[in-house]
Parts: sequence; structure tokens; C-alpha cells
Amino acid sequence: MEMNVSNTDEQVVAKKQGGLNPAVIIPIIFLIGVAIYLFVLGNPGNFRDAEKLGGSSVAFSDVDGKDIHPESFLGIIYKGGVIVPILITFMLTVIVFSIERALVLGKAAGSGNLDNFVIKIRSLLNQNRIDEALEECDRQKGSVGNVVKEGLTTYKALAKDNTLNKEQKMVALNKAIEEATTLEMPMLEKNMMILSTLGTVATLVALLGTVIGMIKAFFALGSGGGTPDAAALSTGISEALINTALGIGTSAIAIILYNFFTSKIDGLTYKIDEISMSIQQSFAEYN
Repeated sequence: MEMNVSNTDEQVVAKKQGGLNPAVIIPIIFLIGVAIYLFVLGNPGNFRDAEKLGGSSVAFSDVDGKDIHPESFLGIIYKGGVIVPILITFMLTVIVFSIERALVLGKAAGSGNLDNFVIKIRSLLNQNRIDEALEECDRQKGSVGNVVKEGLTTYKALAKDNTLNKEQKMVALNKAIEEATTLEMPMLEKNMMILSTLGTVATLVALLGTVIGMIKAFFALGSGGGTPDAAALSTGISEALINTALGIGTSAIAIILYNFFTSKIDGLTYKIDEISMSIQQSFAEYN
């Protein structure tokens, strides 16, 4: 039987095309992160005696980095060192893919109120008004509407099929709904792994920056002999703390957003399961 996969090819193509491609987006975000570090955080205006700094970035000036003293918060972040652009990239990646997931999941829920849609479909199924239920799916659209429509289309086809017994029809109906759900799930879960990974990796990379800063601090403490270089010592400690703050902040945001979107996906899946159960119960009652 192929009645339950009438638009499978179109759905598969749609899933492959949906969402952002990390292989393309992340390198672009990295370049943006480096540009922010060099030209925004490293702008001479963020540092004391800006007129002594040549070019549009501290990184391209002729002044020794030890003599550069930040006078704004952006300049302080710049002093976090080479790990900072990586952490900025992580933060921008979390923001970009969170916006993308929000848009995708919003579209997956459909154009109308999802709770009202579920109530309406279940009411129509209880009255065996399948054609009206299909019209509701066309109005709702989205992943939930697509799965329900596929189930209802198979429902109508099986109701007219005289070659299968009731048990076989129930198996075919359940299989059609499962296949439709399986086709929709990759779109819902795509790029979620990025948020999950950054929730952990951001902290580890920040820890690397922290260790580098502390190494510089202790080197300044030891190289000065009996009189430690207080400026170099404080610079190393501040670099360590800046990396720690950026990493913890990025990780916290990534974890919160990952859990939020996971709960959204679970909610959509629950709605699909709820209507699927109603479809099967209605079919068993009226056929």
C-alpha cells in the first residue's frame, strides 16, 4: 500500500532544504566575531591616549600592548586575549541558531492556535467528519497539520479499501502516522545539537582562556624577582576573569535556550500523538 505516502518525496525535499546550514553559517559568524573583536572592541576610542594609536584597531597600532589601558567596558573585554573572538563566535552562534529555531518551531506549530486546532480536530473525528478535519489541516498548516493531514488522508483511503481486514487497516493507519511524524521530526530537531554542544564547549574554551590568563599572571609574579610586575599581574588575572565571564554567560544562555526549544518540540510531539490517538480511535469506531 502506498496511500499513506502520497507526498513523501515533497516532504523529504522540504526537510533537506529547511533550516540554516551550519557548515556555511558558522565560518561566516567566526569572521564576524573576529571583526567585532578587532574593530569594535579594539577600537582606539576604547583606550586611554587614543591619539597615540594608529589605524582603526589597537591590534594594528604600533603601541606596545602592555602600555594600552582600556577606559571603557569594550576595551576591557578586548584585553581578554585571543580566546575572546572564539567566545564571541560562540555567543553569536547561539543567538543566530536560537532565532532560527524559534522561527522554524513557530512555523511548525501552524498558522492558528495549536490547542484550538487539537480540540477542533478531535471534535470532528468524534463526529466522523473527516473532510472537514482535512480542511482544518489545510488552514492550520505546519508540521502538526501535515502529520494530521497525512493520517486523515490514509484514514479515508483505508475506509474505502475492501482488501484488508480491520486489524490490517489499523496497522497501516498507525504506520502512515508514524512515517509522517518521522519525516517532520528532523526539521524540528535540526541544529539543536549546536546549542547543546555550545552549552558545554563554551565553558571549556573559557577555561582555556582562564588558564592562559593565570599563566601570564604567575609568570609576571615570578619574573619580577623580589618585586613583581603589578601591572602584568593584574592584566593576566583580568584576562582570566574576562574569559571566564564570557564563557559562563554563553554557556548559560545556550543551555536555557536548548531546554526551552526542547520543551517546545516535546509539546508539538505531544499534540501530534494526541491527535493520532484520536484518529485511530475514530477509525476503530466507525470502520
